Amino acid sequence: MNRRNAVTSADSRVVDFVKSGKIRAGLAEAPIMAVKEPATGELRGVAIDLSRELAARIGVELVQVAYPRPGAIMAGLRSNAWDVTFLGIDATRAAEADFSPAYLEVDLKYLVPPNSSILTPTDADKAGIRIAVPRGDLVDNLLSERLKRAEVVRADTVIGAFDLLQAGKAEVCALPLPNLLQYSARLLGSRILDESFGVNRVGIVVPKGQPEHLAYFSDYIEDAKASGFVQRAIERAGLRGVRVAPPAKSRTQ
Repeated sequence: MNRRNAVTSADSRVVDFVKSGKIRAGLAEAPIMAVKEPATGELRGVAIDLSRELAARIGVELVQVAYPRPGAIMAGLRSNAWDVTFLGIDATRAAEADFSPAYLEVDLKYLVPPNSSILTPTDADKAGIRIAVPRGDLVDNLLSERLKRAEVVRADTVIGAFDLLQAGKAEVCALPLPNLLQYSARLLGSRILDESFGVNRVGIVVPKGQPEHLAYFSDYIEDAKASGFVQRAIERAGLRGVRVAPPAKSRTQ
């Protein structure tokens, strides 16, 4: 990252991390955040790159706290298991957490099996239609609020939501586009619907009531976007179907 305008570890907003010598990052296993290398078990991805760079910028050790899906991270907030995480910006989480400006934007879409008559998100919201989602993730929160007739069925992992569709236990799978691009090849003849049902705007998340941390992380994320760091992280992760979020309208400094 270009550090000409970066805040150094002497910044008073993160002095508590400097004193402790570490920062704990909650990291969810999901393509747009982090994936586990089969050979080594190590996590890699955009959230990994961002968390490592953040720790280096502050000058402290990074402690990775892994979760099986994004929705599981919020339980870690309640048990004080992490200091910072990376999640979709979701109004339903605003009572417990604060968000930086977004660094990624990801279309949320539906995957349907071969010969499905569902062509649009509206077609899917009918009685008798089961829509598979990862429990507690942004897609779960959005669809639980919006759907009028269809039923939401929940899996404990992101891939588990696709497994429900593949096993015939759901008529639709709802996930971020990069997940669906990855999984659809496993179900011959499946289709990703053209129309999105939402956009996942991913940002840095901190527990509620930490304005100094939030301001520091918000400045960091704007630097990461402006310098091209986020774009390079996307390319390293080999992600498709995502884009760097536009600059925030104002900076905290």
